[in-house]
Amino acid sequence: MNAELDEQLREEWRDLGFFYDVDRAKKEWLLVGSRAGLLRFAERLRRYVEEAGRTAVSEHEHFWPYGYLEVMTSTKAGMDDHSIHGTIADLGRLADIIDRSIALVGPGSQVRLREEYAADSEYSLVLDVRVDDFDPVSADPGLKGAD
Repeated sequence: MNAELDEQLREEWRDLGFFYDVDRAKKEWLLVGSRAGLLRFAERLRRYVEEAGRTAVSEHEHFWPYGYLEVMTSTKAGMDDHSIHGTIADLGRLADIIDRSIALVGPGSQVRLREEYAADSEYSLVLDVRVDDFDPVSADPGLKGAD
């Protein structure tokens, strides 16, 4: 990648506050960040829920910098290889679950969410909690060693 694109990616990860990836073999979404960074995902879910027009099925929002994490309005709570989805109420409930889960753990912990959100979901959401000054850029394998 060129230096300008690398810098843009770094800024977008830092603005987001956490790193994300999908592991299709393990069937899980991985979010890596400090407690504050991971709580920003819950905040983003709440903003999504509060935005007018998000109630229609298939409404969605992509998370950048890469855009393959998608939150989507659906008729049923779940997670699959391209989205974390549910009704507006489900997504709000997921934000609350994340808040409660992160409040109970510290750096070095992983929280696996599936049963509490959508027990029959194909995928799990894994929150990997890091130290308070964690830089999400450091988790992006495409940017490692670029700093």
